[in-house]
Amino acid sequence: MSSIRTNAWDELVTSALLGTDRRTPPADVLAPGREAPVALLDAAAVHTVRRRAGLRPAAARPRPEPAPPDDRRELPEPAHRRLAALLADRAAPAGSGGRRGAAPDLTELLPQWLAAANDRGYRAPASLLPALLDAARARTDLRTSALRFAGPRGIWLAGLNPEWRFALRGTAAGPALPAPGDGQAVRRLWEEGLFAERVSLLGSLRAHDPAAAVALLAETWATERAEDRLLFLDSLRTELSDADEPFLDQALSDRSRNVRATAAELLSALPGSALAGRMAARAACCVSLDRTAAVATIAVEAPHECDAGMEHDGVVPTAPSGRGERSWWLGQLVEATPLATWPERLGGRTPKEIVALPVADGWGDELHAAWCRAAVRQHDALWARALLGAPSQPPATGPGTSSLGERAKLLATLRAEERAGWVAGFISAHGLSEAFQLLGVCAVPWAEPLGRAVVDALDIARDAGNYPWSFSGVMGLAERCLDPVEARRLELLTAVPDEPEGASPGAGSYWSEAFRRLVATLRLRAEMHTELSA
Repeated sequence: MSSIRTNAWDELVTSALLGTDRRTPPADVLAPGREAPVALLDAAAVHTVRRRAGLRPAAARPRPEPAPPDDRRELPEPAHRRLAALLADRAAPAGSGGRRGAAPDLTELLPQWLAAANDRGYRAPASLLPALLDAARARTDLRTSALRFAGPRGIWLAGLNPEWRFALRGTAAGPALPAPGDGQAVRRLWEEGLFAERVSLLGSLRAHDPAAAVALLAETWATERAEDRLLFLDSLRTELSDADEPFLDQALSDRSRNVRATAAELLSALPGSALAGRMAARAACCVSLDRTAAVATIAVEAPHECDAGMEHDGVVPTAPSGRGERSWWLGQLVEATPLATWPERLGGRTPKEIVALPVADGWGDELHAAWCRAAVRQHDALWARALLGAPSQPPATGPGTSSLGERAKLLATLRAEERAGWVAGFISAHGLSEAFQLLGVCAVPWAEPLGRAVVDALDIARDAGNYPWSFSGVMGLAERCLDPVEARRLELLTAVPDEPEGASPGAGSYWSEAFRRLVATLRLRAEMHTELSA
């Protein structure tokens, strides 16, 4: 074959892309008696060899440092195989029918598997680290648990692949932090470490020695970026105490509005702080007991202005669109006021009695919503119970709030068993249609009374003859949160029931399919825990 010119490669590529019938190959490629496509491929093969032969070897890069050791326990072989299956299923395309079929959804079981493996102190198998990091890259909800499971070797591996760079920003699985008592190492990492490492260090030190964490933060506070100051300040929520008040008072004058607002929020969570006292004095001027009314009534006189002192203490002066300024200011004052203020202010009544009082001039919803936020901020279970009321009471006539979102936050202040009992009572009284948000704050696995209430409510919905699709969210939660021992009870519900008169056509078959999937998932979860306990 004749020699190929320097620019022949581009011409060959063009002919290949357009086709030899539309773009004749270069004349020096064609040979008598040979078809153009064959001649083109032969020329491309020859030229490819020449191009590769002409490459100069690149300078060898330094070998990476060996992966750090990981002294955690090795994963049992059955659990190793299970993890490989869960990670392989992660990339499988979703079925065209959505949540149809009786097979468990393995992608929803991966978070539980990782949590259980981390609780037992296992290390990730080296062969599965790439798939694990890919899973964490695709799903942010997996990152904390996946990076913790991947451990130091996963972080080492992430440093070799730009697609896994997110792992280097993680706070839960970064390089080993110095011991809180090693002052020299702590100071070195604080002054020289990456931002994620410094956040992790501050959190670790805060849990061990809260005062030392504040002192360390105070040293560099003035030189930190505003967004960094905000995240550092947020770490003080752990072990928040009156000892933090001097530092938080200084942060009230910060140049960043968000930092000032966070400092004010933290101070208001300290009932003994000077800011909480100032807010209580302001709120007391706005909320009082009207003793002239025939029935004891709460009178409200919302602020007429937001003065400089209120702004300094974290009150945002500009109301959101559609919200009245006075109600906006009132809500912020009451939210930041210690709840212990109100029994004395309102005639020595208990929180339950206070919440039951009528509120004049239509201010009830605003006042109760502010009390809800205060109970959540101050972690006050007594007020949370009062605002929640009895679970059997209709939500629209509840004592504190009809908002399911606010109720879920109030429930989070209660102990796990009390929370589960309240939600179980709510479901028994009102069914599942409004319970999804409430179920989301209950501890996993669900306590037996809550699990029984959910199963009974699903059984009632099935007997009503409607399609199960409106309960798909609850079904998904049940697959992840029901205690696996409930599989035995649910087995009876997998049969196709007789369709009652007026039932939706085929609804029984769909319910049977949904319950079979639920049973299969619960049994698979039980197997997963058995494998991890081997």
